[in-house]
Amino acid sequence: MFAYRSLRRALVTPLLFSLFSLGMAAKPVAQAVDPAAEPVLQAIDAAAEPPPGVPGRPGSGPDTLPDAAQIIDEKGQRLRVTPLKGLERPWALAFLPDGAMLVTERPGRLRRVNADFTLDPQPVAGVPAVLASAYKGLMDVALHPGYADNRWVYLAYTKRLPGETDADWDQLYGPAGTAAVARGRYDGALGLRDVEDLFIADAATSGASAVRIAFGADDKLYMSIGVPGYLLAEGGTNRVGSAYEAQDPASHGGKILRLNDDGSVPADNPFVNEPGYHPEIYALGIRNTTGMAVHPVTGALWEIEHGPLGGDEINIVEAGRNYGWPMVSYGRSYSGARTGDGFGPILATPSAPGMEDPWLHWSPSIAPGGLAIYTGERFGDWRGHAFTGGLSSTQLHRVTLTPEGLPLGRQALLLSLEQRIREVREGPDGLLYLLTDHDRGALLRVEPAGD
Repeated sequence: MFAYRSLRRALVTPLLFSLFSLGMAAKPVAQAVDPAAEPVLQAIDAAAEPPPGVPGRPGSGPDTLPDAAQIIDEKGQRLRVTPLKGLERPWALAFLPDGAMLVTERPGRLRRVNADFTLDPQPVAGVPAVLASAYKGLMDVALHPGYADNRWVYLAYTKRLPGETDADWDQLYGPAGTAAVARGRYDGALGLRDVEDLFIADAATSGASAVRIAFGADDKLYMSIGVPGYLLAEGGTNRVGSAYEAQDPASHGGKILRLNDDGSVPADNPFVNEPGYHPEIYALGIRNTTGMAVHPVTGALWEIEHGPLGGDEINIVEAGRNYGWPMVSYGRSYSGARTGDGFGPILATPSAPGMEDPWLHWSPSIAPGGLAIYTGERFGDWRGHAFTGGLSSTQLHRVTLTPEGLPLGRQALLLSLEQRIREVREGPDGLLYLLTDHDRGALLRVEPAGD
Protein backbone atom coordinates (compact mmCIF):
# COMPACT_ATOMS: atom_id res chain seq x y z
CA MET A 1 0.00 0.00 0.00
CA PHE A 2 2.73 2.48 0.90
CA ALA A 3 4.59 1.73 -2.34
CA TYR A 4 1.37 2.33 -4.27
CA ARG A 5 0.79 5.66 -2.52
CA SER A 6 4.31 6.83 -3.29
CA LEU A 7 3.87 5.95 -6.97
CA ARG A 8 0.50 7.71 -7.08
CA ARG A 9 1.94 10.86 -5.50
CA ALA A 10 4.87 10.88 -7.92
CA LEU A 11 2.61 10.57 -10.98
CA VAL A 12 -0.50 12.50 -10.01
CA THR A 13 0.61 15.20 -7.58
CA PRO A 14 2.39 17.41 -10.18
CA LEU A 15 -0.75 17.47 -12.32
CA LEU A 16 -2.95 18.31 -9.34
CA PHE A 17 -0.49 20.97 -8.18
CA SER A 18 -0.82 22.75 -11.51
CA LEU A 19 -4.60 22.80 -11.12
CA PHE A 20 -4.44 24.09 -7.55
CA SER A 21 -1.96 26.77 -8.57
CA LEU A 22 -4.51 28.02 -11.12
CA GLY A 23 -7.19 28.15 -8.46
CA MET A 24 -9.22 25.45 -10.20
CA ALA A 25 -9.26 23.13 -7.20
CA ALA A 26 -9.73 25.77 -4.52
CA LYS A 27 -12.45 25.29 -1.94
CA PRO A 28 -15.75 26.58 -3.37
CA VAL A 29 -17.38 29.78 -2.18
CA ALA A 30 -20.89 31.04 -2.73
CA GLN A 31 -21.21 33.09 -5.89
CA ALA A 32 -23.98 35.21 -7.31
CA VAL A 33 -25.41 34.01 -10.60
CA ASP A 34 -23.54 35.99 -13.24
CA PRO A 35 -25.72 37.06 -16.21
CA ALA A 36 -22.86 35.91 -18.43
CA ALA A 37 -23.59 32.36 -17.26
CA GLU A 38 -27.03 32.35 -18.89
CA PRO A 39 -25.76 30.89 -22.20
CA VAL A 40 -24.09 28.10 -20.21
CA LEU A 41 -27.34 27.29 -18.43
CA GLN A 42 -29.22 27.28 -21.72
CA ALA A 43 -26.61 24.96 -23.23
CA ILE A 44 -26.88 22.36 -20.47
CA ASP A 45 -30.68 22.48 -20.70
CA ALA A 46 -30.52 21.81 -24.45
CA ALA A 47 -27.72 19.23 -24.42
CA ALA A 48 -28.84 17.12 -21.47
CA GLU A 49 -32.08 16.52 -19.61
CA PRO A 50 -34.26 19.50 -18.66
CA PRO A 51 -33.44 20.84 -15.19
CA PRO A 52 -35.47 19.35 -12.34
CA GLY A 53 -38.33 21.17 -10.69
CA VAL A 54 -39.89 22.56 -13.88
CA PRO A 55 -42.65 21.26 -16.17
CA GLY A 56 -41.32 18.61 -18.50
CA ARG A 57 -38.52 17.36 -16.28
CA PRO A 58 -37.85 13.61 -16.57
CA GLY A 59 -40.26 11.63 -14.44
CA SER A 60 -42.87 14.38 -14.20
CA GLY A 61 -46.23 14.36 -15.89
CA PRO A 62 -49.08 11.83 -15.89
CA ASP A 63 -48.73 8.33 -14.53
CA THR A 64 -48.23 5.97 -17.49
CA LEU A 65 -47.64 2.79 -15.49
CA PRO A 66 -50.58 0.36 -15.53
CA ASP A 67 -52.18 -0.35 -12.16
CA ALA A 68 -52.41 -4.11 -12.60
CA ALA A 69 -49.66 -6.71 -12.84
CA GLN A 70 -48.30 -7.37 -16.33
CA ILE A 71 -46.71 -10.35 -18.02
CA ILE A 72 -43.72 -9.30 -20.11
CA ASP A 73 -41.86 -11.69 -22.40
CA GLU A 74 -38.13 -10.92 -22.48
CA LYS A 75 -36.60 -13.26 -25.10
CA GLY A 76 -38.09 -16.39 -23.58
CA GLN A 77 -37.95 -15.18 -19.95
CA ARG A 78 -41.54 -14.41 -18.94
CA LEU A 79 -41.72 -11.86 -16.13
CA ARG A 80 -44.63 -10.79 -13.95
CA VAL A 81 -44.26 -7.16 -12.88
CA THR A 82 -46.54 -6.05 -10.03
CA PRO A 83 -46.67 -2.32 -9.18
CA LEU A 84 -47.28 -0.72 -5.80
CA LYS A 85 -48.10 2.94 -6.31
CA GLY A 86 -48.41 5.97 -4.02
CA LEU A 87 -44.74 6.99 -3.76
CA GLU A 88 -43.13 10.29 -4.77
CA ARG A 89 -39.63 10.05 -6.27
CA PRO A 90 -38.69 6.91 -4.31
CA TRP A 91 -34.91 6.52 -4.07
CA ALA A 92 -33.83 3.46 -2.08
CA LEU A 93 -35.17 0.56 -0.04
CA ALA A 94 -34.12 -1.80 2.73
CA PHE A 95 -35.71 -5.11 3.76
CA LEU A 96 -36.80 -5.58 7.38
CA PRO A 97 -36.59 -8.97 9.11
CA ASP A 98 -40.39 -9.26 9.29
CA GLY A 99 -40.75 -9.14 5.49
CA ALA A 100 -41.63 -5.44 5.32
CA MET A 101 -39.52 -2.77 3.62
CA LEU A 102 -38.44 0.79 4.31
CA VAL A 103 -38.48 3.06 1.24
CA THR A 104 -37.02 6.57 1.05
CA GLU A 105 -38.68 9.35 -0.94
CA ARG A 106 -36.34 12.07 -2.15
CA PRO A 107 -38.53 14.96 -0.88
CA GLY A 108 -37.77 13.75 2.65
CA ARG A 109 -40.12 10.96 3.69
CA LEU A 110 -39.47 7.39 4.83
CA ARG A 111 -42.28 4.95 4.00
CA ARG A 112 -43.10 1.45 5.18
CA VAL A 113 -44.21 -1.23 2.73
CA ASN A 114 -45.84 -4.01 4.72
CA ALA A 115 -45.04 -7.69 4.28
CA ASP A 116 -48.29 -8.13 2.31
CA PHE A 117 -47.04 -5.62 -0.30
CA THR A 118 -49.24 -2.74 0.83
CA LEU A 119 -48.09 0.80 1.50
CA ASP A 120 -48.56 2.22 4.97
CA PRO A 121 -50.40 5.53 4.39
CA GLN A 122 -48.45 7.38 7.09
CA PRO A 123 -44.76 8.23 6.63
CA VAL A 124 -42.36 7.01 9.30
CA ALA A 125 -41.89 9.73 11.92
CA GLY A 126 -38.49 11.04 13.04
CA VAL A 127 -36.72 11.62 9.72
CA PRO A 128 -34.35 14.62 9.87
CA ALA A 129 -35.10 17.70 7.74
CA VAL A 130 -33.53 17.43 4.29
CA LEU A 131 -32.64 19.82 1.50
CA ALA A 132 -34.65 18.43 -1.43
CA SER A 133 -33.36 20.33 -4.46
CA ALA A 134 -31.49 19.69 -7.72
CA TYR A 135 -31.45 15.88 -7.42
CA LYS A 136 -30.58 16.06 -3.70
CA GLY A 137 -32.71 15.11 -0.69
CA LEU A 138 -33.37 11.94 1.30
CA MET A 139 -31.51 9.17 -0.50
CA ASP A 140 -30.21 5.88 0.81
CA VAL A 141 -31.32 3.69 3.71
CA ALA A 142 -29.45 0.78 5.32
CA LEU A 143 -29.91 -1.43 8.36
CA HIS A 144 -27.15 -2.00 10.89
CA PRO A 145 -25.66 -5.53 10.66
CA GLY A 146 -26.95 -6.06 14.21
CA TYR A 147 -30.38 -4.60 13.49
CA ALA A 148 -32.21 -7.53 15.08
CA ASP A 149 -30.76 -6.48 18.44
CA ASN A 150 -30.25 -2.72 18.16
CA ARG A 151 -32.94 -1.60 15.61
CA TRP A 152 -30.58 0.98 14.08
CA VAL A 153 -31.66 2.38 10.69
CA TYR A 154 -29.18 4.59 8.77
CA LEU A 155 -30.29 7.36 6.42
CA ALA A 156 -28.14 9.22 3.88
CA TYR A 157 -29.44 12.68 2.99
CA THR A 158 -28.59 16.24 1.98
CA LYS A 159 -28.31 18.66 4.89
CA ARG A 160 -29.00 22.33 4.13
CA LEU A 161 -26.07 24.67 4.73
CA PRO A 162 -26.59 27.58 7.15
CA GLY A 163 -27.84 30.75 5.46
CA GLU A 164 -29.11 29.02 2.30
CA THR A 165 -32.57 30.07 1.14
CA ASP A 166 -35.08 28.46 -1.22
CA ALA A 167 -34.29 30.84 -4.08
CA ASP A 168 -34.02 28.82 -7.32
CA TRP A 169 -34.73 25.88 -5.05
CA ASP A 170 -34.42 23.13 -7.66
CA GLN A 171 -31.77 24.56 -9.97
CA LEU A 172 -28.13 23.49 -9.98
CA TYR A 173 -27.16 27.04 -8.93
CA GLY A 174 -29.79 27.10 -6.15
CA PRO A 175 -29.51 26.31 -2.42
CA ALA A 176 -26.46 24.38 -1.27
CA GLY A 177 -26.18 21.46 1.10
CA THR A 178 -23.82 18.71 2.11
CA ALA A 179 -24.06 14.95 2.51
CA ALA A 180 -24.90 13.56 5.94
CA VAL A 181 -25.66 10.22 7.60
CA ALA A 182 -28.13 9.97 10.46
CA ARG A 183 -29.35 6.97 12.39
CA GLY A 184 -32.31 6.20 14.61
CA ARG A 185 -33.96 3.19 16.24
CA TYR A 186 -37.00 2.01 14.31
CA ASP A 187 -39.99 1.26 16.52
CA GLY A 188 -42.64 0.44 13.94
CA ALA A 189 -45.71 2.65 14.38
CA LEU A 190 -43.73 4.97 16.68
CA GLY A 191 -41.24 5.74 13.92
CA LEU A 192 -37.58 6.53 14.51
CA ARG A 193 -36.33 7.51 17.96
CA ASP A 194 -32.91 8.55 19.28
CA VAL A 195 -32.22 10.11 15.88
CA GLU A 196 -28.82 11.76 15.51
CA ASP A 197 -26.43 12.85 12.79
CA LEU A 198 -23.40 10.55 12.86
CA PHE A 199 -21.44 12.23 10.09
CA ILE A 200 -21.72 15.53 8.20
CA ALA A 201 -19.44 15.74 5.18
CA ASP A 202 -17.21 18.55 4.01
CA ALA A 203 -18.75 18.41 0.53
CA ALA A 204 -20.84 21.55 -0.01
CA THR A 205 -22.62 21.81 -3.35
CA SER A 206 -25.65 23.40 -4.96
CA GLY A 207 -25.48 20.84 -7.76
CA ALA A 208 -26.27 17.17 -8.11
CA SER A 209 -24.71 14.90 -5.49
CA ALA A 210 -25.95 11.35 -5.06
CA VAL A 211 -25.16 9.67 -1.73
CA ARG A 212 -25.10 5.91 -1.20
CA ILE A 213 -24.36 3.91 1.97
CA ALA A 214 -23.70 0.21 2.55
CA PHE A 215 -22.30 -1.91 5.35
CA GLY A 216 -19.31 -3.89 4.14
CA ALA A 217 -18.24 -7.44 4.88
CA ASP A 218 -16.08 -5.87 7.62
CA ASP A 219 -19.19 -4.27 9.22
CA LYS A 220 -17.85 -0.80 8.39
CA LEU A 221 -20.15 1.80 6.84
CA TYR A 222 -19.16 2.82 3.31
CA MET A 223 -20.50 6.14 2.02
CA SER A 224 -20.19 7.53 -1.50
CA ILE A 225 -20.56 11.27 -2.18
CA GLY A 226 -20.99 12.52 -5.74
CA VAL A 227 -19.51 15.70 -7.20
CA PRO A 228 -20.12 15.58 -10.97
CA GLY A 229 -20.47 19.28 -11.81
CA TYR A 230 -18.24 22.33 -12.19
CA LEU A 231 -18.65 25.85 -10.86
CA LEU A 232 -20.24 28.58 -12.97
CA ALA A 233 -16.84 30.25 -13.11
CA GLU A 234 -15.43 27.00 -14.57
CA GLY A 235 -18.10 26.86 -17.27
CA GLY A 236 -20.42 24.58 -15.31
CA THR A 237 -23.75 25.08 -13.56
CA ASN A 238 -22.92 24.96 -9.83
CA ARG A 239 -22.96 28.06 -7.66
CA VAL A 240 -21.20 26.02 -4.97
CA GLY A 241 -19.11 22.88 -5.39
CA SER A 242 -16.66 21.85 -8.10
CA ALA A 243 -15.84 18.56 -9.82
CA TYR A 244 -12.18 19.25 -8.99
CA GLU A 245 -12.98 18.35 -5.38
CA ALA A 246 -13.00 14.68 -6.41
CA GLN A 247 -9.19 14.98 -6.56
CA ASP A 248 -8.91 17.25 -3.50
CA PRO A 249 -7.88 15.23 -0.41
CA ALA A 250 -9.25 17.99 1.84
CA SER A 251 -12.81 17.51 0.55
CA HIS A 252 -15.18 14.58 1.02
CA GLY A 253 -16.78 15.31 -2.36
CA GLY A 254 -16.19 12.76 -5.13
CA LYS A 255 -15.05 10.12 -2.63
CA ILE A 256 -16.00 6.85 -1.04
CA LEU A 257 -15.64 7.09 2.72
CA ARG A 258 -15.21 4.33 5.30
CA LEU A 259 -16.69 4.88 8.77
CA ASN A 260 -17.29 2.99 11.96
CA ASP A 261 -20.94 2.37 12.75
CA ASP A 262 -20.96 5.43 15.04
CA GLY A 263 -19.53 7.73 12.34
CA SER A 264 -15.98 7.76 13.67
CA VAL A 265 -12.84 6.97 11.64
CA PRO A 266 -11.50 3.40 11.51
CA ALA A 267 -7.86 3.28 12.54
CA ASP A 268 -6.91 1.21 9.46
CA ASN A 269 -8.29 3.59 6.81
CA PRO A 270 -5.78 4.10 3.96
CA PHE A 271 -5.20 7.84 4.50
CA VAL A 272 -5.39 8.10 8.30
CA ASN A 273 -1.75 9.20 8.57
CA GLU A 274 -1.54 11.11 5.27
CA PRO A 275 -1.08 14.89 5.81
CA GLY A 276 -3.78 16.94 4.11
CA TYR A 277 -6.22 14.04 3.68
CA HIS A 278 -9.56 13.70 5.39
CA PRO A 279 -9.05 10.44 7.33
CA GLU A 280 -12.50 9.11 6.34
CA ILE A 281 -11.46 8.80 2.68
CA TYR A 282 -11.31 5.22 1.37
CA ALA A 283 -11.11 5.96 -2.39
CA LEU A 284 -11.23 9.09 -4.54
CA GLY A 285 -11.94 10.27 -8.08
CA ILE A 286 -15.62 9.25 -7.96
CA ARG A 287 -18.06 11.19 -10.15
CA ASN A 288 -21.62 10.40 -8.96
CA THR A 289 -22.37 6.98 -7.48
CA THR A 290 -25.99 5.95 -8.02
CA GLY A 291 -25.62 2.36 -6.85
CA MET A 292 -23.35 0.59 -4.39
CA ALA A 293 -23.35 -3.06 -3.36
CA VAL A 294 -21.23 -5.50 -1.42
CA HIS A 295 -20.76 -8.65 -3.47
CA PRO A 296 -22.60 -11.38 -1.54
CA VAL A 297 -19.93 -13.99 -2.35
CA THR A 298 -16.59 -12.16 -2.54
CA GLY A 299 -17.36 -9.33 -0.12
CA ALA A 300 -15.89 -6.80 -2.58
CA LEU A 301 -17.36 -3.29 -2.72
CA TRP A 302 -18.90 -2.45 -6.12
CA GLU A 303 -20.10 0.97 -7.19
CA ILE A 304 -21.82 2.21 -10.35
CA GLU A 305 -21.70 5.86 -11.41
CA HIS A 306 -22.89 8.25 -14.06
CA GLY A 307 -20.42 9.57 -16.62
CA PRO A 308 -21.02 12.85 -18.42
CA LEU A 309 -21.98 12.21 -22.09
CA GLY A 310 -21.14 8.50 -22.04
CA GLY A 311 -18.70 6.94 -19.62
CA ASP A 312 -21.10 5.38 -17.09
CA GLU A 313 -18.99 2.87 -15.21
CA ILE A 314 -18.77 0.09 -12.64
CA ASN A 315 -15.76 0.03 -10.33
CA ILE A 316 -14.72 -2.66 -7.87
CA VAL A 317 -13.40 -0.36 -5.19
CA GLU A 318 -10.13 -0.94 -3.35
CA ALA A 319 -8.58 1.02 -0.50
CA GLY A 320 -6.54 4.07 -1.47
CA ARG A 321 -7.25 3.90 -5.20
CA ASN A 322 -8.04 6.84 -7.48
CA TYR A 323 -10.86 6.28 -10.00
CA GLY A 324 -10.09 9.27 -12.16
CA TRP A 325 -12.85 11.89 -12.15
CA PRO A 326 -12.58 14.65 -13.35
CA MET A 327 -9.15 13.98 -14.83
CA VAL A 328 -10.17 11.03 -17.02
CA SER A 329 -13.39 9.46 -18.25
CA TYR A 330 -14.68 7.42 -21.16
CA GLY A 331 -17.38 10.09 -21.45
CA ARG A 332 -17.29 13.48 -23.14
CA SER A 333 -18.59 16.97 -22.51
CA TYR A 334 -22.27 17.51 -23.26
CA SER A 335 -21.21 19.53 -26.29
CA GLY A 336 -19.65 16.39 -27.76
CA ALA A 337 -16.12 17.71 -27.20
CA ARG A 338 -13.69 15.19 -25.76
CA THR A 339 -12.77 17.48 -22.85
CA GLY A 340 -13.75 20.64 -21.06
CA ASP A 341 -16.69 22.92 -21.94
CA GLY A 342 -17.61 22.90 -18.25
CA PHE A 343 -18.84 19.32 -18.21
CA GLY A 344 -16.30 16.86 -19.61
CA PRO A 345 -13.05 15.39 -18.25
CA ILE A 346 -9.79 17.36 -18.14
CA LEU A 347 -7.60 15.00 -20.14
CA ALA A 348 -8.31 13.79 -23.68
CA THR A 349 -7.21 10.23 -22.89
CA PRO A 350 -9.55 7.95 -20.90
CA SER A 351 -6.67 6.61 -18.78
CA ALA A 352 -3.82 8.16 -16.81
CA PRO A 353 -0.97 6.83 -14.65
CA GLY A 354 -1.96 6.34 -11.04
CA MET A 355 -5.69 6.19 -11.88
CA GLU A 356 -7.83 3.08 -12.17
CA ASP A 357 -9.63 2.10 -15.36
CA PRO A 358 -13.30 1.19 -14.84
CA TRP A 359 -14.13 -2.49 -14.53
CA LEU A 360 -16.94 -1.92 -17.07
CA HIS A 361 -18.24 1.16 -18.87
CA TRP A 362 -21.10 2.23 -21.14
CA SER A 363 -21.03 4.65 -24.06
CA PRO A 364 -23.63 5.80 -24.87
CA SER A 365 -24.93 6.22 -21.34
CA ILE A 366 -27.67 4.17 -19.78
CA ALA A 367 -27.86 6.57 -16.76
CA PRO A 368 -27.67 3.74 -14.20
CA GLY A 369 -29.62 3.64 -10.97
CA GLY A 370 -29.08 1.13 -8.18
CA LEU A 371 -26.88 -1.97 -8.24
CA ALA A 372 -27.51 -5.58 -7.21
CA ILE A 373 -25.68 -8.86 -7.74
CA TYR A 374 -28.24 -11.63 -7.91
CA THR A 375 -27.70 -14.81 -5.88
CA GLY A 376 -31.26 -16.14 -5.53
CA GLU A 377 -32.96 -19.26 -6.85
CA ARG A 378 -36.08 -17.80 -8.49
CA PHE A 379 -34.20 -16.67 -11.61
CA GLY A 380 -31.86 -19.63 -12.04
CA ASP A 381 -30.30 -18.43 -15.29
CA TRP A 382 -29.45 -15.08 -13.71
CA ARG A 383 -27.50 -16.27 -10.67
CA GLY A 384 -24.28 -14.31 -10.25
CA HIS A 385 -25.30 -11.60 -12.73
CA ALA A 386 -25.29 -7.86 -11.98
CA PHE A 387 -28.37 -5.66 -12.33
CA THR A 388 -28.77 -1.92 -12.47
CA GLY A 389 -31.60 0.41 -13.40
CA GLY A 390 -31.72 2.82 -16.29
CA LEU A 391 -32.99 6.34 -15.68
CA SER A 392 -33.03 8.14 -19.04
CA SER A 393 -32.76 4.74 -20.73
CA THR A 394 -35.89 3.47 -18.87
CA GLN A 395 -34.84 -0.12 -18.35
CA LEU A 396 -33.72 -2.84 -15.99
CA HIS A 397 -30.21 -3.63 -17.25
CA ARG A 398 -28.60 -7.06 -16.80
CA VAL A 399 -24.84 -7.65 -17.05
CA THR A 400 -24.13 -11.32 -17.70
CA LEU A 401 -21.12 -12.55 -15.72
CA THR A 402 -19.08 -15.70 -16.20
CA PRO A 403 -18.54 -18.09 -13.27
CA GLU A 404 -15.18 -16.33 -12.83
CA GLY A 405 -16.97 -12.98 -12.47
CA LEU A 406 -16.03 -11.52 -15.87
CA PRO A 407 -18.52 -9.41 -17.87
CA LEU A 408 -19.81 -11.31 -20.88
CA GLY A 409 -23.01 -9.70 -22.16
CA ARG A 410 -25.64 -7.04 -21.53
CA GLN A 411 -29.42 -7.08 -21.82
CA ALA A 412 -32.01 -4.31 -21.56
CA LEU A 413 -35.19 -5.51 -19.82
CA LEU A 414 -38.63 -3.95 -19.16
CA LEU A 415 -38.22 -1.29 -21.84
CA SER A 416 -41.93 -1.57 -22.63
CA LEU A 417 -42.80 -0.06 -19.23
CA GLU A 418 -41.05 3.23 -20.13
CA GLN A 419 -40.16 3.80 -16.47
CA ARG A 420 -37.06 5.45 -15.05
CA ILE A 421 -35.56 2.82 -12.73
CA ARG A 422 -33.81 4.38 -9.74
CA GLU A 423 -33.21 1.38 -7.47
CA VAL A 424 -32.65 -2.38 -7.88
CA ARG A 425 -32.56 -4.82 -4.96
CA GLU A 426 -32.80 -8.58 -4.56
CA GLY A 427 -35.35 -9.46 -1.90
CA PRO A 428 -34.99 -12.20 0.71
CA ASP A 429 -37.60 -14.11 -1.35
CA GLY A 430 -35.26 -14.19 -4.36
CA LEU A 431 -37.36 -11.71 -6.37
CA LEU A 432 -36.19 -8.39 -7.79
CA TYR A 433 -37.59 -5.13 -6.43
CA LEU A 434 -37.31 -1.88 -8.34
CA LEU A 435 -38.17 1.76 -7.62
CA THR A 436 -39.26 4.17 -10.35
CA ASP A 437 -37.89 7.71 -10.41
CA HIS A 438 -41.14 9.55 -11.05
CA ASP A 439 -43.23 12.14 -9.26
CA ARG A 440 -45.90 9.43 -9.31
CA GLY A 441 -43.46 6.70 -8.41
CA ALA A 442 -43.90 3.03 -7.68
CA LEU A 443 -42.30 -0.05 -6.20
CA LEU A 444 -42.14 -2.88 -8.76
CA ARG A 445 -41.95 -6.56 -7.80
CA VAL A 446 -40.46 -8.69 -10.59
CA GLU A 447 -40.91 -12.47 -10.54
CA PRO A 448 -40.85 -15.36 -13.03
CA ALA A 449 -44.23 -15.80 -14.68
CA GLY A 450 -43.77 -19.45 -15.64
CA ASP A 451 -45.75 -20.74 -18.61
